[in-house]
Amino acid sequence: MSEQSKITASHRSRSAVVYVRQSTLAQLERNTESTARQYDLRERAVTLGWARAQVRVIDTDLGVSGSVLGQRDGFESLVAEVALGQIGIILALEVSRLARDNAAWYRLLDLAGACDTLVADADGVYHPGLFNDRLLLGMKGMLSEAELHVLRARLVGGIRNKAARGELRTGLPVGLVWGEADGEVRQHPDEAVTGIIQAVFDQFAVSGSVRATWLWLRENNLRWPLQPVGYRRDRLPEITWVEPTYHAVHTTLTHPAYAGAYVYGRTRQDHYVADDGRLRVRRRRLPRDEWEVLITDHHRGFIDWDTYQANQARIDQNIRPERSQPGTGAVREGAALLQGLATCGDCGRKLAVFYRGPAKSVPNYYCHGSAELVEGRGSRHLNVGGQAIDAAVAEAFLAAVSPAAVQACLAATQQLQEGHDAALDQHRRQVEQARYAAAQAERRYRAVDPENRLVARGLETEWNTALQAVAEAEAELARREHRRPTRLTDAERATILALGEDLARVWQAGTTTDKDRKQLLRTLLEEVQITVRRNDTDPHAELLLRFTGGALSELCVPLRRPQPTIRTDEDTIALLRRLAVHYPDAKIAGILNRQGRRTARELSFTASRVQSLRHHHKIPCYRPGDKPREEQAELLTVSAAAKQLGIAPSTLLRWLNDGFVTGEQLTPGAPWQIRLTDELRSMVINDAPDGWLALHHASRTLGVSRQTVLQKVKRGELRAVLTRTGRRKGLRIELPTPQDGLF
Repeated sequence: MSEQSKITASHRSRSAVVYVRQSTLAQLERNTESTARQYDLRERAVTLGWARAQVRVIDTDLGVSGSVLGQRDGFESLVAEVALGQIGIILALEVSRLARDNAAWYRLLDLAGACDTLVADADGVYHPGLFNDRLLLGMKGMLSEAELHVLRARLVGGIRNKAARGELRTGLPVGLVWGEADGEVRQHPDEAVTGIIQAVFDQFAVSGSVRATWLWLRENNLRWPLQPVGYRRDRLPEITWVEPTYHAVHTTLTHPAYAGAYVYGRTRQDHYVADDGRLRVRRRRLPRDEWEVLITDHHRGFIDWDTYQANQARIDQNIRPERSQPGTGAVREGAALLQGLATCGDCGRKLAVFYRGPAKSVPNYYCHGSAELVEGRGSRHLNVGGQAIDAAVAEAFLAAVSPAAVQACLAATQQLQEGHDAALDQHRRQVEQARYAAAQAERRYRAVDPENRLVARGLETEWNTALQAVAEAEAELARREHRRPTRLTDAERATILALGEDLARVWQAGTTTDKDRKQLLRTLLEEVQITVRRNDTDPHAELLLRFTGGALSELCVPLRRPQPTIRTDEDTIALLRRLAVHYPDAKIAGILNRQGRRTARELSFTASRVQSLRHHHKIPCYRPGDKPREEQAELLTVSAAAKQLGIAPSTLLRWLNDGFVTGEQLTPGAPWQIRLTDELRSMVINDAPDGWLALHHASRTLGVSRQTVLQKVKRGELRAVLTRTGRRKGLRIELPTPQDGLF
C-alpha cells in the first residue's frame, strides 16, 4: 500500500506530532544538523496533508536517552494523547528516536494500532494495525535495541580495558591532576594545596580521629582547597579556598588515590521503582574486594598503601560498634577508662557504661545482654562499679609502659612541634597566595583605561579587597608565630625526661584529661575481660588484660560488700499514713520528732525527708479539702474551736489539761483536736445564772478543794458553765440544794 492510501480523512482530522530527541546534552550541542533534520519533519507532515496549524512538536526530551524508562515526560505525554485518540500521525527521524527499549516501543505500537494512529519515519508511513507494517516496525525496534546494546558494549568494553591499564582519565580528588602521558597522575603544582592535604594525613597519624583532625584545621584557622565539579581534565582546575568541612576531611582520608592507587568501579548503579512509580537509579558504594580495578603504586601519593589500610582500619574502629561486634569505638570524654575495651567474662559482649553520683562522674560497667527479671525488675548478670577496676588497670598499664616512657615523652614533644610547624607552613603559603592575588588585582587595575570609570571602580574595589585579605593573612601568621612553642632547652628536656621516668605523675596531672588517658591506654591494651564474683565473704572482680602483641595479665580487684537494706520501720510508715490525711509535711516532721522517732539512717525528720518518705511509699500529701465533710464540721483544732466558742485558746487548753473538756490526739505529740458538740456549746454563755458561784467560792462553800469540784463536774454530779462576758469571766458552778444530799 502507498503512503497516501494509508492516510484517511480521520487521520487528517487529528493533529500530527513531530517527536524530537537527542540522547545527551553533548549531542545537542555538537550534532546540530541532526536536530535541524528532526525539526524539518514539520514540512513533511504538511506534505502528507496536514494543515500547518495541526502540526505540533514535542521536544521536551532533548538531552534524555531513549533507553531510560519512566523519565521522558515528552514520550509519556505522547503515549497518553495516542491513547485518547488525539493524534493522527507520529513523525520521527527514525524509530530509535521514539524508544530504545522494546517494552516502551511495543506499548506505543499497541496503543497506536488500537487507536488508528500512524507512525512515520524517513523510510515511510506505517499503520501499526496492519500485520506487515507492525512486523516491520517490530523488527526496527529490535534492531534499535540491538544497536544500542552493541554500542554500549563497545564503549563499556573500551572504558574497562583502558581502566584496567590505569589510563582512563576519571575525576581526581583535589590535590591530584592528570599529566601529559597516558595514565600519568601528578600532585597539584600549588604547594598550598599539597601542603594542607599532607598536614591532614600527618595530623590524623597523631590524633587517630577524623573529627579531631577536622577540629585541628578549624582551631588553626586553616582554609581548605575546593575545585569545581566537571572541570576539563586536560586543564589545571581553578582552586577556591573555603572553610574546611568534616565531609571533605573524611573524603580525603578515605580516598585511595591519595595512597598512590588507581581505582575504578568503586560504585554501582542500582535500578529501583520509586514511590511515584518511576524507575530511578541510585549509586551504591562497593566494598574493596568488589572494586573492578585496583592498581597500587600507580603514582606518587601522600601516603603509602599500607598506611592507607591502617588508616581505614582505625577509622572503622572509631565508629561505635554494634552489639557483639568487634571494635572499640572512638575515644570519648567520659571518665570511664575502659570504655570500648571492657568485655563481659561470661558472655563476651562489650560492656556499656553509665555514670552515677551527684555530678554523674562515677563510672559503672554493665552487660547489655539478656536481663533476668528479679521481683519485677530487670537484673543484669554483670553490673559493677568502675573506680576500683579503672585504678587497677591504670596501675598495671603504668607498670608495663614505664620502660618506654622516656621515648614516649620525646615522641609526644616532637609531634607537638611538628603539628605547629605544619600549621605555620600552611599559613605562610596562604600569605604568599594572598600577596599574589593582590598583585594580580593591582595589574588588572593599572591596565584599565582611567577614563573608563565604570570598570576602574570595580577593579579598584577588587584590589582593596585583596589587600585587606593580605593584611588579615599576615596578621594571622604573626599571631601564630608568636604563639608557636619555642625549642626545648637542655633544662626543659631534662625535666621531660624526668617526667618520662615517673609517668605516674604525668598520668595523674590535672592537665591530663580522661580522653588523653584513654588514648594512651589504647596504645598498649586491646581488651580487658571482667568477671564478677559476688559472695558475702570475698566479693571481687577477676580481670584478664590482653596487651598488644598477645601478652596476657590477670588481676583480682576486691569489691565493696553489698550494703544491708535500710528501711524505715513499719510502725512509723503506718503512723505517717494516718497523719498525712490531716497535717502537712512540716507538722508531721515535728510530731515524729516529739515522739523520738528517727529515719532509717538515724536522722531527725524534716519536711523534705517526710516528703521523700511519702513519695517512696506512694502516700498522698495533705489537702485540706480531703477530710470527710462531717469531720470538717465537728473536729477542730484548739484555735479554731476557741474562736467558735468565743474564748481564748489558752483557756481551752487549760480546760483540756484540767480534764474539764475532752479532746482527741491522733498520736502522742500531735495537736489536740476538739469535737464541738451541742453540750459543749451550751456550756459557754454570756451571763451566769443567778445563784451560780465562781470556782473558788464554790470550793469554800462546799468545803472541798478546787480539783474535787472539777472532778464532780466531770462526773456530772455538779453543773457548770463558762461565762465569756462581764467583769468576772470564768467558770460558774451551780450549788446543790440541801435536799439533794450531795455530801
